[in-house]
Amino acid sequence: MRSTPSYQPTFAERYPVPLIVALTELGLVVLASLLAHYLRFGSFDMPGRYNTATLVAGIIVVACLMFTGVYGSHRGKPFFSQLVRFLTGWLVAAGILLALTFFMKTSNNYSRVWFAYLLALGMGLTFVMRLAMYVFLRQVRAGGRNLKTVLLVDSGGGTFKSDQESALRLQGFKVVRRLPFQEDSGWLEKLVEAVQDERVHEVWLSLRIEQGKALPDIMYALRHSTVGVRMFPDWGDLPLLNHKVSHIAGLYSLDLSCTPMDGPARFIKRTEDILIGGLISLLILPVCVGIAIAVKATSPGPVVFKQYRTGINGKKFKVYKFRSMVVHQENGNGVTQAKKNDARITPIGAFLRRTSLDELPQFFNVLQGRMSLVGPRPHALAHNEYYKDMVESYMQRHKVKPGITGWAQVNGYRGETDTLDKMQKRVEYDLWYIDNWSLWLDLKIIFLTVFKGFINKNAY
Repeated sequence: MRSTPSYQPTFAERYPVPLIVALTELGLVVLASLLAHYLRFGSFDMPGRYNTATLVAGIIVVACLMFTGVYGSHRGKPFFSQLVRFLTGWLVAAGILLALTFFMKTSNNYSRVWFAYLLALGMGLTFVMRLAMYVFLRQVRAGGRNLKTVLLVDSGGGTFKSDQESALRLQGFKVVRRLPFQEDSGWLEKLVEAVQDERVHEVWLSLRIEQGKALPDIMYALRHSTVGVRMFPDWGDLPLLNHKVSHIAGLYSLDLSCTPMDGPARFIKRTEDILIGGLISLLILPVCVGIAIAVKATSPGPVVFKQYRTGINGKKFKVYKFRSMVVHQENGNGVTQAKKNDARITPIGAFLRRTSLDELPQFFNVLQGRMSLVGPRPHALAHNEYYKDMVESYMQRHKVKPGITGWAQVNGYRGETDTLDKMQKRVEYDLWYIDNWSLWLDLKIIFLTVFKGFINKNAY
């Protein structure tokens, strides 16, 4: 009979590490308060009301960090994701503290300079501690310690190509054996033996979709083991968009192609559009008046050009631009893209198109809620009909609102798409944006647009 190996608990299993980290951060907030008081008043001896405020601030900070998930396991997760959660927790805590002083009418009892120092020093000290922990764990795990051992069951479909693949180099995990998936009955016995021999913490199943029928047999074979089991489906060439696991109507669903603009994300995105879009609209108002006068004075016709485009969920809307061409009729239902030295473009229109100033009226589309500051650029309806059968997943661009600028535009895919390859690359960048959307990504794109997105050699 095979003997069960003796179990040695890890440090994290022996000691309440999250509690230790939380108490340490509470202590760092207290230290930050003392330093802030010294910097403001030249003394470490804080009055009673400052001691009370310090304790309240520390509890609120720790609670906010706890709700953002920074005290959970970060094994296998990038440091950037930890940093985002950490900053979010601190920003929420700062907002709560400011709200408390406002509603309790106690702001006059405390120094604003002390409060600012407290936030800056507290965030700085706790960040340094977390950075030191991250660097320390990297060094420890690089030496082969503090690792979770993994038994990889590989179907050979290519999800894990080699031990050098990023998925196998996640911090805190180490693949100790690869077991090729087989469908014969004796294979399950080999799986159980491998789990016992290697004393693995987790079993990773890299199976193709059609091999999913083996899951009940695998789980039954491992029923006497407490090993963790994770599934890494091999999707092959199946295009996915914003894929995640959702809990709906008491059931779990694996979302294969869904919009990221649900729940809090929709609120954040709309708030971003209203605040930043409204501010920009006010700033550009004098410029728009000047352009309108120039357009009207240099060629007959309306100042603003309106054209139907496809918006979110495939719904049509009218997009606004300053007119940059002479008034003309298109042949049939087609739309002829502007080309270099296009005779239809007016002299002022050439300048407007080259500098993207013709797009400024679209900020009104943003305030209407039909467009967003950042998103896939809206194409003419005729182009959608033409390309949707030629570019895979083309229509998935419309799972979010179209934008004035986008990830494709700041990466050079702006202007005329005279080849299929150009359109494919633009769609590729658009889908990457949808799949990786965040407020920080939007701000990055806006920043890049200011410096390199307005003037482009491909725009004419």
